[in-house]
Amino acid sequence: MDIRINHIQRFIYSHHFYSGIRRAAGTLLPIMVLGGLFGWYSAGLVATFGALCVAFIDQPGPHEHRGREMLGGAMLGAVTVTITGLASSHPLLIWFAVIGQCFFFSMLSVYGKKGGQIGFACLLLMTVTMHSPLTTDEVWLHSLTSVGGGLFYTLFSYLVSRVMIMREKEQALSVALFSTADYIARRADMYNLDGDLDTSYRALIACQSDMTEKHQAARDMVLRGLSTESSKRDPRRIMLWNLFIEMIGILDTLVATRTDYVLLRKALGDSDALLFMRDALGKMSQDIERIALAVSRNRRVRRRSSVKAELRALEYEVQLMQVNGFSTSDPDVYRLCVEIVRRLRLSARMVDRMAEFTRGAKDTQPIHAVDMNNSLSQFLSRDQFRLGMLTSNLRLDSPFCRYALRVTLAVGIAMTLSTLIPVLARQGYWILLTVLIIMKPGFALTRQRNGWRLFGTMIGCAAAFGILYSTQDPGWLLALMIVITIIGASMIQINYMAASAFNTTAVLLAFHFIDPGSSTVIADRALDTIVGSIVCFACSYFLPWWESQFMPSLAKAAVVANRTYLQSGLLYLEARDAASRDLQHPATQQADLNWRLARKNVHVAFSNFAGAFYRMMLEPESRQRHVAEFNNLLIQSHMLASQIAAVMNTLIAMPEAPQEVTEHLAALMPALGDTSSTGPTEPLEPLPQVVTENKYPDLTYPMKQLQRSVHHVQQELLAVQV
Repeated sequence: MDIRINHIQRFIYSHHFYSGIRRAAGTLLPIMVLGGLFGWYSAGLVATFGALCVAFIDQPGPHEHRGREMLGGAMLGAVTVTITGLASSHPLLIWFAVIGQCFFFSMLSVYGKKGGQIGFACLLLMTVTMHSPLTTDEVWLHSLTSVGGGLFYTLFSYLVSRVMIMREKEQALSVALFSTADYIARRADMYNLDGDLDTSYRALIACQSDMTEKHQAARDMVLRGLSTESSKRDPRRIMLWNLFIEMIGILDTLVATRTDYVLLRKALGDSDALLFMRDALGKMSQDIERIALAVSRNRRVRRRSSVKAELRALEYEVQLMQVNGFSTSDPDVYRLCVEIVRRLRLSARMVDRMAEFTRGAKDTQPIHAVDMNNSLSQFLSRDQFRLGMLTSNLRLDSPFCRYALRVTLAVGIAMTLSTLIPVLARQGYWILLTVLIIMKPGFALTRQRNGWRLFGTMIGCAAAFGILYSTQDPGWLLALMIVITIIGASMIQINYMAASAFNTTAVLLAFHFIDPGSSTVIADRALDTIVGSIVCFACSYFLPWWESQFMPSLAKAAVVANRTYLQSGLLYLEARDAASRDLQHPATQQADLNWRLARKNVHVAFSNFAGAFYRMMLEPESRQRHVAEFNNLLIQSHMLASQIAAVMNTLIAMPEAPQEVTEHLAALMPALGDTSSTGPTEPLEPLPQVVTENKYPDLTYPMKQLQRSVHHVQQELLAVQV
């Protein structure tokens, strides 16, 4: 019961629910004002569709970017309405207009997620404009009303975001904190002897991929504007900054824990050490969840857990190992346990500080205040909208061009069916809309969206039938429609099937207000969705772009990111030593910044690689390539990043890094990402003598693991020949 309540609280206080309310209010206001106050229901509906177009673009993110994107979407939407309206009364022209716009707007996916959202929003406007033919005079009025609705929503959303700017930042950070708590919980599962290690590892990787996306969204919100003097004096901004830094610190601490779970389970399966490790991480996960909820509610943490008992018990177990001679008989396991205790203790301190930061004390000082400068912009996402990106992909070997052609074909088939089959003629635009919603660039994503849309629509139709059967009271129906619209808009990025069910119900209730006497609207929507799903399924096999075609480049990018991570760490050591360990020296600060950027890029590259791999596993087996090799490469890339972090953090903590070790690490870099040879790989240089003789105990185990990971990565790269 506690878990269910917790997830409900997550949703209610998240930016998903907040943005859902904002989008629902912005889209419903035009028809409520124009229709309710002036009786202009038709104009209000057109303005609402214009606002709805922009609302699809208005997703959580920096409000500066959202303002430009929404304004551009409103202008493109006006052009779309004009073109579609002028062609709507000409059967041949409407075909050319629809086909051409479908191809063009589908090609906007070359600009990433935002480009795809803008393209879909314009296609949505195109679809609803096709509902009935328009005269020339009606077209211009229709276009002006539609763009008016879009501009109204843009202004409404921008002003609300300006007023609620701190609230949006808090919500973005809370989502990242929740994902961090989930990641720590998955790491705790790795110590559970009752769980399958491979299953737990797959869950950990998937969770890390999701967490990386949430962390980047938090960066884009929290770090913007921190270089201004007013921000440096704002207690709430300082609190968010400190929480973000500690969150990343916990992640780095856990990643740098060079854990060999197979070795631990084999050596410590009969002791309670693994149990204490699991429970300590589990409690920290719960505490971070409470911190996340407190941040989202703008309150301080009141209820907390303590891991002191687990840490003391674990320390006692380590002492027993030493007394029983375990440190001599199995030094690797002993050093690993010592390192885990150290990392858990450090993480627990960070969690305690995070809980204290939620107090929002006015005398709180920012952590790493020197870093709150313009260099933070290098950590933020950048959306590029260059014409060359579009024109350079107008070729058949481009996945974006293939996607646009698939959408165009599916739309053409949908229009043909609605023209040739009388029973589908009345609602052909809805079949078209179903196709546009379901079709995605990847085969796996299209198949997932197809199933979610189909089942969600069926559930929505059943819900609408139940509501309309239960009551015909306009007041209750209007209230239900508003609530359902808010929930549907909030669930789009969380659970698409649920969002589809709520949105379908809301649309059917809206149709009831427009035409209360219609008795077939629910059956029509169900039939249209089934037909659209069948069309999408068939067309998904036309010029498909399989994930296996992306895998080699993504795998290479993940390995190269690890190489850059290692190189930047060595350069940081070099710059620090050259500046006589002066951390305030400009060269040291720049090297430190590059090290942190490389660390972030490792997580991003790994997330992209993992996401593509798991999507490939959803595709037909005949289209999966090098599954075992890519799976091993995925695991070794994850381990390699952990070993690099562990080794570099140990070297950074030393008064002076051993030259033999740094030279050996530099010699390993060519093996990471070097695929110029298709023959047998050159053997790696043996570990330096200072490592094999255990002169630096903290380095011995991670250096061995790092060497092993580099060797395996080298072999897997050769196997897949990326």
